[in-house]
Amino acid sequence: MPMNHVRDRRTTVDEIYDYLHDEISSLRLRPGDKISEADIAAQFGVSRQPVRDAFSRLANLDLLLIRPQRATEVKRFSTREIEKSRFVRAAVEAKVLQFAAEKCDKHGADILETCLEQQRKVIDKGDYHKFGALDYAFHKALCQIAGVDFAFEVISQEKAKVDRLCVLGLFKDERMPLLLEDHEAIAHAVIHHDPVAAVDAGMLHLTRLDGTLLDIAETNADYFEQDTDQAH
Repeated sequence: MPMNHVRDRRTTVDEIYDYLHDEISSLRLRPGDKISEADIAAQFGVSRQPVRDAFSRLANLDLLLIRPQRATEVKRFSTREIEKSRFVRAAVEAKVLQFAAEKCDKHGADILETCLEQQRKVIDKGDYHKFGALDYAFHKALCQIAGVDFAFEVISQEKAKVDRLCVLGLFKDERMPLLLEDHEAIAHAVIHHDPVAAVDAGMLHLTRLDGTLLDIAETNADYFEQDTDQAH
């Protein structure tokens, strides 16, 4: 992906970040894969500094492991970090769903119905990558309906830390319909102003990763780091 025109440094950093984030999130770059600062700089036709900045941003999302005098690699999964991320997300989403159920109007209901219809269409096509994007849109819509748009920043940051696991889970045919059922239950509770049911459905939705986590730990143990060695 050579660069054919001059751009400011921030734009270059963003482009490198977006490219690598997509490669990692889609699992084209797998946990444990080595990644070279020099190679990425050459690919984009830039100096190492914007690459270094993009690497730093990805490291902050727990997607890259950067160590002095050692090769940078795609971060392996950490069960401890996944638990921390899910705890934070559960706390935030519980409030979002409570507020959304209290505040949802006809416009909000229409937005949720549109989100669900879009999800049904991509499930029919078996497009798990598109479903992942629509999952983000659904949770963002809930934040907007709740009147706490800023909460999606936290949710999206925490989701980013486990998205790769979600992608692996979506390879299974039954996963997308199950997640759609969760979204339908959440939307139904929100539209009908039932905060208790909305929160219950949302918390159930977050547990769907449990089975995926166990399956991947058994079939791809090398994707996980030893949590006792996290002193980096």
